[in-house]
Parts: sequence; C-alpha cells; structure tokens
Amino acid sequence: MPNATMILVPGAMHGSWTWDRVTPLLEAAGYRVIALDLPGMGGDRKIAAADVTLADWGEYVAGVVCGVDGPVILAGHSRGGLVIGEAAERIPERIGGLIYVTAMIPLPGQTGMEAGRDPDVHPTIEQGDAARGSLSTVPTDMAKAIFYNCCASEDAEWAIARLEPEPPEPLFTPATVSWERWGQVPRGYIECRQDRTLSLNRQRRFQAAAPCDPVVELDTDHSPFLSAPGELAEAMVTIAGALLGKAV
Repeated sequence: MPNATMILVPGAMHGSWTWDRVTPLLEAAGYRVIALDLPGMGGDRKIAAADVTLADWGEYVAGVVCGVDGPVILAGHSRGGLVIGEAAERIPERIGGLIYVTAMIPLPGQTGMEAGRDPDVHPTIEQGDAARGSLSTVPTDMAKAIFYNCCASEDAEWAIARLEPEPPEPLFTPATVSWERWGQVPRGYIECRQDRTLSLNRQRRFQAAAPCDPVVELDTDHSPFLSAPGELAEAMVTIAGALLGKAV
C-alpha cells in the first residue's frame, strides 16, 4: 500500500540487524521500513539493559509509530510479539495491523515468561539464578540448534556473534494489553513449521487464544529472516495488505 510503513521489532537477544535481508525486499514492495533496536539493546543504550522495563519498550515503540505519517504495520518476531502488543494497547488508533512472526501473543495479565513456556520443546534460555534481575542468555553451542536450525552455517555464525543478553524485567511483567484496545487491532500470523524455540503447536495455541487472520505458514526455523528472507518478506507483504484493507 502506498505511503504505508512497516515498523519491525526483533525478538529476544536480537537487534535491528534481524531484518537486514528482509528490509530491502519490503522496500521493493513499496513499504517504508523502520527496523528497531529496543532500549537497552543494540545501538540504543540510553537505558541500561538491566534497568529496562516492559513499559519502556511499549512506550518507545508507540513513540516511533506516532512519529510516522500514514498507515503503520507493526511486526514482531518471537518476544517482539509481547512488545508490539504493548504499543498497540497504547495507541490502537494509529496502528493498521500487527504481524506476529513466529511470535508469542501474551494475553491480558499474562507475562512473557508464562506465554513462552512450551512443553513441546526443551528449555532454550538460561535464567541464571532465575531472579528477575538476571540477564538471560543462550549458550553459544546451543544457539544454532534452537534458533537457526535451517540456516546456513555461516549465517548462523553471523547471527550468533550478534546476540546480546536479554533484559529480564519485561518478560516477568504482566502484559497490559486489553481486548478493548490491543484486541481490536487486526492481527496476522506467520507460522514456522520447523521452529525449535516456539513449536508449531505453541504458535497455534497463541492463535487459538487470540485469533489471527490471515495466517501464512513457512517451512522453516525460528529465524526466517535468515533462512527464508524472500518467503518471509512475501508473507509479510501479503498479510500487511490484508490487514490494511480491514483497517480502512
């Protein structure tokens, strides 16, 4: 859609580089694209990672949306689903749609930790002493198997070298979303069949609790932005068009 912007939110331990291969494809389809580093991550160090709150993230993304003219689509990967929900709760009238890319969809009052628990996969994130103040990490030797199992080795190594400790507080904070605000923003979902972080069954349980339409399934891992960037961009364009059509 002309004059539409996609704002892209990365998942846990990832930064704006997540979208490097997808951004030019979305731009070629006619979208303006803004790929974010969340406060405390990547190049945005105005707040220390250990001090970041869920409200910081929700307000930051909402502020970016408010600085954009024209229709906006928010897309979130993995933990990014928690963040785009918080932004949508704050300014639902400014958002044309939400795209969840193999992402968690926390329900009102549910924490990201609760939403992300998946009995169909092995635990992937080490919480140290499990205290709320502990930055979360994933062992380097496990990262390829759980995040990048369909990626070329060189691509997986490139991404692993860029992973950062995850601020803990946002995942332990109950989502502030409500059905009356966030729940009224059109939602779409991109499923990843070979995801070893959020299993396909888990992805579909999210959608059963918070229905999404349209839904596109990709035969790839938790990181389609590396393993299948062309297919991911095509799915995002398809879903964005449908969501913007609903918002009109």
